[in-house]
Amino acid sequence: MLHVTWDHIHLRSPDPEATASWLHEMLGGEIVRHPGRIDVKLGGASVFIAKVEPGDGVNEPPLTPHQGLDHFGLTVKDIDAAAAALKAKGVTFTTEPTTIRPGVRICFIRGPQGISIELLERDQKYA
Repeated sequence: MLHVTWDHIHLRSPDPEATASWLHEMLGGEIVRHPGRIDVKLGGASVFIAKVEPGDGVNEPPLTPHQGLDHFGLTVKDIDAAAAALKAKGVTFTTEPTTIRPGVRICFIRGPQGISIELLERDQKYA
């Protein structure tokens, strides 16, 4: 059987610095600079951010929900506290914190270029 592990998520942005700063300021990601590229370490994964230039053939971001990659999810310990902190920073919520089943609470926020990000809190007694 094939065994895989996460390596990275790749984003395209007209302003990689602003995208990296948002991921750092709002979600606590660690910015890592490389020659010609900026990455963010976020929740144990690497987020590569590639620069989008006018006329390079990259399509506009889709509106969610859509087919294909819909969102990525990050675990938090206290979703209500996390949501309050993000709201204080001006983050846009597309779904307020809600319980979807016993032991699982989620919310969705809008990131740069319309990226949909799920935050979830899992109570381990239901795992």
